[in-house]
Amino acid sequence: MKDYRKAKKLVDVSVGESVRIIRELQEMSQNELAELTGIPQSTISAIENNRVNLGVERAKILARALKCHPAVLVFPGWEVSRESAA
Repeated sequence: MKDYRKAKKLVDVSVGESVRIIRELQEMSQNELAELTGIPQSTISAIENNRVNLGVERAKILARALKCHPAVLVFPGWEVSRESAA
């Protein structure tokens, strides 16, 4: 455990906010994301507003559509070192 390094949270962003931010950066509407994923637009809205938990399976589906790693959605704002990403 001597090589262990505690993760640092860099920004305070919720899971829902991370989904919304990444979606908007790609200039994608909730409806477009719903079409790509098969997840209803109302559920995407609920996720983005933190009314519904993202969950592992939804995280994988959304990450594929948003072209990012699921961890980016599930653990927003956390520093990831090169060693832990390997």
